[in-house]
Amino acid sequence: MANWIKTPDSGASCAIIAEIAQAHDGSLGTAHAMIDAAAEAGVDAVKFQTHIARAESSADEPWRTPFSPQDDTRFSYWKRMEFTQEQWMGLKTHAEEKGLLFMSSPFSDEAVELLQKVGVAAWKVASGEVNNQMMIGRMCEGGEPVILSSGMSDLDEIADSVKFIKSKNVPVCVLQCTTSYPTKADQVGINLLDVYAERFGVATGLSDHSATIFPGLIAAWQGAKVLEVHLTLTRRAFGPDVAASLTVEEMSELVRGVRYVETMRATPLSKDEVGADVADMRSIFMKSLVLNRDMKRGEVIEIADLGARKPGNGISVSRYEEIAGRRLAHDVTAFTALQEDDLE
Repeated sequence: MANWIKTPDSGASCAIIAEIAQAHDGSLGTAHAMIDAAAEAGVDAVKFQTHIARAESSADEPWRTPFSPQDDTRFSYWKRMEFTQEQWMGLKTHAEEKGLLFMSSPFSDEAVELLQKVGVAAWKVASGEVNNQMMIGRMCEGGEPVILSSGMSDLDEIADSVKFIKSKNVPVCVLQCTTSYPTKADQVGINLLDVYAERFGVATGLSDHSATIFPGLIAAWQGAKVLEVHLTLTRRAFGPDVAASLTVEEMSELVRGVRYVETMRATPLSKDEVGADVADMRSIFMKSLVLNRDMKRGEVIEIADLGARKPGNGISVSRYEEIAGRRLAHDVTAFTALQEDDLE
């Protein structure tokens, strides 16, 4: 199945990305387990985040939410999230063996360099990196598609980055993103997909943190090319993103729903003609005109003589006014579907 990451064009289907981020909590084993879970859910790609603490953070970086009793500082947390190049290669290989595209968001030039060695199907620019054109320029060097999040930027800042990426002759997709975990219905901003498409002339999608499947289905109906949703093994898991994530079962339902929506969009129906498959159903369920009493040849049919009965294999009940006043061509038994040759 084609999707925007593999085929970045307007006709490609929606690429569904399971955002694993730091849901592994620094455990390589859990990271591999989450690849298996994502494959079970039927998504197209898995996306991690590649953190190198010394290259992106400092000791005085504040916590967004002080969730971790294990880490004294945010820097310590990022350090615990690090994997080696060999470990990243193992994760990518595992993903590809499961039929998944591998992605990871870098948060430093060193992380970009590491991921260039590992190889990614596309680059994801996190919301906090949208104005980091030094790093984005490095991401564009290999020509892979770039997916740009928008959670912390206004339209002008997004426009600057889109223009910059386009100047590198790299396909770009802008994701509507609300940096609120979990995102409430009135914060999703699904209308902005059309705004981005019109203003920037790019593919659009949704980075959803609502912990429901509903925004993703609406985005698919609007023609989103990318849908990114956090994945958790269980809502009882530890981590800051759990409240904004889908379980494996919910992700599976989202995938099924998006593909259903895409089929609906791709196959508009016309009511100008009734298909042959419906013709048989019409005969069974619709009604024919009948006589309410036995009548003799030559008698004139009055409206009071007419009734309606299934099946619809005779004169349609819709013609009752036309049939009233006609004479019978021969005797007709009550409650038998009237046919054209019953009438003079």
